Amino acid sequence: MSSVPVTEGTRTAEPSHTDAAREVGLTAHEAGLARALVGREPNALEWGMFGAMWSEHCAYKHSKKLLRTLPTEGARVALGPGENAGAVDLGEGLLCVFKIESHNHPSAVEPFQGAATGVGGILRDVFAMGARPVALLNALAFGPPSDPRTRRLVVGVVGGIGSYGNCVGIPDVAGHVSFEECFADNPLVNAMCVGFVRKDALARSATARPGSAVYLVGSDTGRDGIAGASLLASFELGSGDDAKRPSVQVGSPFLEKLLLEATLELVERDAVEAIQDLGAAGLTCATSEVAARSGVGMRIDVDRVPRRAAGMIPYEVMLSESQERMLVVARPGRERDVEEVFRRWELHGTCIGDVTGEPVLEVRSAGEVVASLRPSWLTDDAPEYDVTEWAKRPEPRSSGTGSRPREVPGESPTFRQELGLELLEVLASPRVASRRILYRTYDQMVGTDTVVEPGGDAGVLRIKGRSDGIAVAVDAQPAVAAVDPWVGAASAVAEATRNLVCMGARPLAITDCLNLGNPERPEGAWQLERTVAGIRAACEALGTPVVSGNVSLYNATRGADIWPTAMIGAVGHLPDVARHIPVTSGRPGDTVLLAGSATVGEVAIDLDLEARLQRFVLAACERGLVRAAHDRSEGGLAAALAELCLRDGVGMKVTLPAVRGIDKRRVLFGEGPSGIVLVAAADGADAVRALAAEHGVPVWTLGAVGGDLLEVAPVLGLPVDALRDAYENGLARALGRA
Repeated sequence: MSSVPVTEGTRTAEPSHTDAAREVGLTAHEAGLARALVGREPNALEWGMFGAMWSEHCAYKHSKKLLRTLPTEGARVALGPGENAGAVDLGEGLLCVFKIESHNHPSAVEPFQGAATGVGGILRDVFAMGARPVALLNALAFGPPSDPRTRRLVVGVVGGIGSYGNCVGIPDVAGHVSFEECFADNPLVNAMCVGFVRKDALARSATARPGSAVYLVGSDTGRDGIAGASLLASFELGSGDDAKRPSVQVGSPFLEKLLLEATLELVERDAVEAIQDLGAAGLTCATSEVAARSGVGMRIDVDRVPRRAAGMIPYEVMLSESQERMLVVARPGRERDVEEVFRRWELHGTCIGDVTGEPVLEVRSAGEVVASLRPSWLTDDAPEYDVTEWAKRPEPRSSGTGSRPREVPGESPTFRQELGLELLEVLASPRVASRRILYRTYDQMVGTDTVVEPGGDAGVLRIKGRSDGIAVAVDAQPAVAAVDPWVGAASAVAEATRNLVCMGARPLAITDCLNLGNPERPEGAWQLERTVAGIRAACEALGTPVVSGNVSLYNATRGADIWPTAMIGAVGHLPDVARHIPVTSGRPGDTVLLAGSATVGEVAIDLDLEARLQRFVLAACERGLVRAAHDRSEGGLAAALAELCLRDGVGMKVTLPAVRGIDKRRVLFGEGPSGIVLVAAADGADAVRALAAEHGVPVWTLGAVGGDLLEVAPVLGLPVDALRDAYENGLARALGRA
């Protein structure tokens, strides 16, 4: 499929009527549906609008039916899916607004700008709700660190994230990074944003009314990004990647900062009726979605749109994905206030049309109607496919998680030395080693709200003027999902919420970004179905509804899909932010315990146990019984113990839980879910064990904090300094930056 050329400064020719539907990515069946709705042959611009809005990226046509099965309601849910972002109620009239989105294919084509504009887009989703962004998170996946392409991608993506976030002034407080072969050609770049807004100031896009003026504000419109949604984000990558490079947008974080402040001031003044950011499909998406959600129409004059390239035609203006733009519908009589705010923030804010009572999106140029479509045709009437009809489970695969356990005859000194070396290898491996070399370029403290920065189980933020706070995390389990997408997705939800619990925060809700391959293939359809089912099961078991999210399909290159990867962002509440569980090793003499599951068998998760475990740890935290907590994940129990030691540079002397039929290597390195290492004062350990019994959670007493060795008797003993060298320098060495 060829792309519409979009080189800046060069006029783009409209495709012919005959080829228009095919050129914008529609199938023959979809083109027939569009003709039936319109009752005639759409013109080239209208085909372009259909192509963008009916693309996988905008229409979610292969996932929408499945997404409706997710739990989206709860006692703390203030706003679920359907708007720019979701929101949960923090009490006393304050909402927390958050969402995660992908920018995978743009980042594969142009890593720096792809990642940077991904950050810009997710920021606009949040401040379009009237919420001030207070934190960014990122979830990334790359190929093997030794691969030169991976190294280039890492430099570009990390640079783009840091440059944009730092310039706008939003701290980056937590993240997730995977390195697996399947992401070598198709990296994942997911960005999450969290913000706060007063409940009575929450802005919406579904509240436009007839007679109101429609403004386009922000950057001038150029030719960058045309066909980004329909041709770059909604199809597999292949040998023609370079030809799609012009579809990647170019960001301006300083302009985004001005747009952010202007938007929030307009909301504060109550001068706007509706707000929608311009992202995928640009002006076409913003106008049609606001109109459709509000049950109104719009009349737009594209000749009024400020442009940064000469000779742009309506086709280009309506489909441009130029960044840093917002659609603002002014309250009647407040137009001068809106324009004054634009001027004061040195933004181009232009009235490009008005809201109409008749549900028609009418686009005009040179006094003529160049497109006339019902907004619902572009949004609500997009085709939906039931992937369960062709989903087919592939042949079972072996697990890619954890170390490969093997029986070892006896526990000789050689065995002890062997396990010690194995732990150092695990700590230095790209799957486990510290990500500090990546996130050190991000500003974590700007805004003065960050209480716990990257390096702990989750980020923690205070709320100015209040004693409470929030914890935020983002996690994924692609290696588990490669074996069973249901378990991988459920485990990602469990890990994200478990990480909040390890900070003492009660999980409120999640946002999900589903990164999968081609849903048109039987295996891809099965993976999509299983992924959504896994999220649903975990959310129902853990009481964490889904309030927002994103689906990114066709993450495949030349027919090879990535592993199905659900990136899960979670938000939790801390009644007293000063009483969060600190990122510490504990004090010498403190007791070290393992709560939850000690066994590591086949890939599986017991969601009932996970729910009991999280409730128990929160109860223990509320009673002041927990000095430190850390979940068992990549690298297993051994890595969790080592990472606890490294927090304060203090050793531990512990013994492994005795589990019949399971060898010590499996207990040490197995990465089974539902395990949390707790550190408690010696005189409080009995209370912890008693509370665990009340919640039906198994607990093993492992040993005590102290010394300068991590000693797991009788299988290994290593100096904390050796652990630190492996853990803190492992990724740098793998990336060739030692």
